Amino acid sequence: MADGDDSSAIWQGKPIAEGEWAGWSAYSGDPFEDLTGPFYCRTDESGQVVCAFRAERRHMNGSGNMHGGCLLTFVDYAIFMIARDALIDSGSVTASMNAEFIDGSQEGELIEARGEVVRAGGSMIFLRGLVTTGGRPLLNFSAIIKKIRRKS
Repeated sequence: MADGDDSSAIWQGKPIAEGEWAGWSAYSGDPFEDLTGPFYCRTDESGQVVCAFRAERRHMNGSGNMHGGCLLTFVDYAIFMIARDALIDSGSVTASMNAEFIDGSQEGELIEARGEVVRAGGSMIFLRGLVTTGGRPLLNFSAIIKKIRRKS
């Protein structure tokens, strides 16, 4: 998601109809996320937002584990998807993001993020969540999104 983007259309993903990601939506418009992803999003049976991507060779560090910067970029994407209902009709930027790395991940693994909005105020949205693979925790996170005025 493009931080501060004026278009409410950014919150509308393109549905994927075939392949591994059938039933998910893909979002574009953030050049860096487009480069590092692709990242996907869906709402599960319980109504919770789930974001995911498949770990590829290009996501790994020199030790063969997922690069920490890749996980943090994914979390930055996920927080906007998790908070999207609170962001309709507003621009937004990441004001703060904290993360603790718990475990490493390998090429080929499905990486998922789930989280919750702890509080959505008039100008700030507080979130927390967990990134996992196969049910194994990789990273926990908390973040604050700042709503901003739309550019004219």
